Amino acid sequence: MDTASPPPALRLRGLRHAHGPRPVLDGIDLDLPAGHTVALVGPSGCGKTTLLHLCAGLLARQQGFIGQSFVRPAVMFQQPRLLPWMSTLDNIALGLKARGMGRAERQRQATRAALDLGLDAAALAHFPAELSGGMQSRAALARALVLAPDLLLMDEPFGALDVGLRGQLHQLLLARQATEGMAMLLITHDLMEAVRLADSVLVMAAEPGRIVARYTPPGVALARGDALVYRCTAGLLRQPPVRAAFGLPAVPAGGGEAATPC
Repeated sequence: MDTASPPPALRLRGLRHAHGPRPVLDGIDLDLPAGHTVALVGPSGCGKTTLLHLCAGLLARQQGFIGQSFVRPAVMFQQPRLLPWMSTLDNIALGLKARGMGRAERQRQATRAALDLGLDAAALAHFPAELSGGMQSRAALARALVLAPDLLLMDEPFGALDVGLRGQLHQLLLARQATEGMAMLLITHDLMEAVRLADSVLVMAAEPGRIVARYTPPGVALARGDALVYRCTAGLLRQPPVRAAFGLPAVPAGGGEAATPC
C-alpha cells in the first residue's frame, strides 16, 4: 500500500534571481501543499512579485529549482486587468474561450461564477469602465476562479480595496478553496491579510529578497475570527526579524517581546 504524500503543488529550492548585476532573490526555499495557502509578505522592493512571476512562468528561472504538480494555474494581479472593449461577462469567460469552450457554455459558467461572487446580471452587461473598483475586483476574481484552478497565484489583488470589501472577498475566496481544494500563493505587504488567509506565512526582507521568518497561524483560515487575527499579527510584529524586515525600530528592553507570535 502506497502511503507516500502527494507532491506539493509548488516547491522551490535555492531559488536565486538577479536583474543585471543586482541580486533580487537569494536562496528561496518554499513548499506549497495542495489545498493550502502560503503568503509571502514583506516591504516593497523585496522581490515578492519577481518570485510570483517566476512561479507563474512569466520570468525565466536563473538559478535554483522550481518543481510543480499543478496543471490548471490562474493568476490575479495587483490591477484587475479587464479588457476595456469587452463586457464584464466576456472578460470573465475569456480564459474559457482560450480553452476552446463554446460560447453558450462559457457564458453559463462565467455567469454562475460571477453570481457566486456577488455580481448581478446588470453588471455583467457593462464594460469595465462602468464598474466600481470593487466590482472590477470581483470580476477579476471570478475570471480566475471560473477556470477551476488547482493553483491560484495572487499578487496583492485586494490592496486597493476598502476594509469591508476586502473582508468579503477574503471569505468568498476561502470558501471556494474549502470546497475545491486549490492551492494558493498570496503576495502581500499586509501582515494582517497574510495571517488571516494563510496556512503558512513567510516574511521576506529586501536587498536581496530572502525569507527571514516563517510562521504558522493557528486553526483553519476560514474559521479565524478578528480577535485571533489581531492578536497573532501583533505578536508577529514583535519578532525582531519581522520588525527589521519592515524597517521598524527594535522593541525596547522589557517591552514584553513574545517568544511566539500567538
